Amino acid sequence: MDQLPKRPANYVPLSPVGFLPRANAVYGDRTSVIYGRVRFTWSQTYHRCRRLASALLSLGVRKNDVVSVLAPNVPAMYEMHFAVPMAGAVLNTINTRLDANAVATILRHSEAKLFFVDYAYVRVASDALQLVANAGAPVPLVAVIDDIDAPTGARLGELEYEGLVAHGDPEAELPPLVDEWDAVTLNYTSGTTSAPKGVVYSHRGAYLSTTSLLLQWGVGNEPVYLWTLPMFHCNGWTFTWGMAARGGVNVCIRDAHPASIYRAIARHSVTHMCCAPVVFNILLEGDGAKRQLEDPVHVLTGGAPPPAALLERVERIGFRVTHAYGLTEATGPALACEWRDQWDRLPLPERARLKARQGVSVLSLDDADVKNADTMASVPRDGRTLGEIVLRGSSVMKGYLKNPEANEKAFKGGWFLTGDVGVLHPDGYIELKDRSKDVIISGGENICSTEVEDVLFRHPGVADAAVVAMPHPRWGETPCAFVVARDKVAGVRKDDVIAFCGKRMARFMVPKKVVVLESIPRNAQGKPEKVKLREVARKLAPTVPSQKPKGKTTTTTTVGGRRDEQPVAHVMAVSRL
Repeated sequence: MDQLPKRPANYVPLSPVGFLPRANAVYGDRTSVIYGRVRFTWSQTYHRCRRLASALLSLGVRKNDVVSVLAPNVPAMYEMHFAVPMAGAVLNTINTRLDANAVATILRHSEAKLFFVDYAYVRVASDALQLVANAGAPVPLVAVIDDIDAPTGARLGELEYEGLVAHGDPEAELPPLVDEWDAVTLNYTSGTTSAPKGVVYSHRGAYLSTTSLLLQWGVGNEPVYLWTLPMFHCNGWTFTWGMAARGGVNVCIRDAHPASIYRAIARHSVTHMCCAPVVFNILLEGDGAKRQLEDPVHVLTGGAPPPAALLERVERIGFRVTHAYGLTEATGPALACEWRDQWDRLPLPERARLKARQGVSVLSLDDADVKNADTMASVPRDGRTLGEIVLRGSSVMKGYLKNPEANEKAFKGGWFLTGDVGVLHPDGYIELKDRSKDVIISGGENICSTEVEDVLFRHPGVADAAVVAMPHPRWGETPCAFVVARDKVAGVRKDDVIAFCGKRMARFMVPKKVVVLESIPRNAQGKPEKVKLREVARKLAPTVPSQKPKGKTTTTTTVGGRRDEQPVAHVMAVSRL
């Protein structure tokens, strides 16, 4: 047996990029991408990606160089998931909700050689590049991604995406992948600290994650996938590559506005989409929620389980929801709540309870378990004993870029420690119970409480501070800040604290509630007693979602969009899905 060597005919490095040439050969004449009035076939997408890869090489991009992109779900963002690794480089997709400081931190840490910027984010990108230059770090080449459906003429530097594609050579020789352990993408769990965690995916891990998720979600041939989930989150939970594997249609929309979602579903007969649970509220706000969908739409969601009543309303419209759990370090979804036919006969509240569990390991993992973090012994399958969720398998990240200390902490005893607390049920299904390190998930975005606290401590009127999650009927959770005034007589104004934070962090991170205390409750070790603070925040939480005034437009965080468009909520998923 040992005398049978690997040969080119029986051993090829695994890579999700290989799904594209296959799509060109098998699904060449089928539609690959739809964006407004723009349509491409898989043959066109394949040749566009080869052209772009050739252009990258002509610009001096080489193996392991990082190519960053700041863009919403547009065709260019999709194409770069293939073109960048085709050139041997590593794709770094940046969260469009980050401010200039966060973007600059990522550009410096990743040492990006080339930076693609969507036209709507030119200002934040320009500010970020100035910060990079001011820090004395190498400034990457910049290329603007103009709107392919309705060009605006926006520029930042001399390079432009469509120009690079047009001048690339589709017949150029591209560097072959030799080792499937090579890096394919770089994703940041946080870009808002001085030492962000850059998660590196391998070609092998991305390939296995893609195929296993397609199988477990039951995605068949020729799906029509609506991009409500940002591609910058875990590379769209690997469905960027997955749609090529199944010959699917990628319906791209810039913003998760209810009108855009329902219009796309009706116009293109959408079959699948992914989203954070908060998108359910958006779906129920739209006019489309008033009637049944013509055909079911399968939805993969992650994060906090949606309430049974919300789940019932969403499924009554025609959405078929599957719950999952994952994190950036696991190449997206790591657990999926595989549904059993026998559960269909149960009452809705019981079905919702079962569906809310995070489930069993995806096929690309060797194992997932809940363990005592100190002894690394598995907890009993009783649905009550708490432990840390741990993972092991080929879809777990290569590691954190330039962060050996974090790597040592994350890997222990042959397992990856997620930092999340859960229980193991008698049937083997895992249920998430809490998140360690006080992570707040708001509108699908990951917010580290310590980062918000760092800003609060810089306020001249704040002597002490602690931040916890406060339940919110629309966003799931929002930051609630507890502060102690430096001057007990003069005090500190809550509005001033919020405004101070608003100038120093992304808007989704700004505390929505500020409570002034005489002192922050602390334990014997001097750490804030956040369990008590969470209970206070829970009582302060709004219980009824704000209603839209009739005849007026309710405005939320504006991200991208054209000048003549109404601002809309841009809802994201996160590091922890």
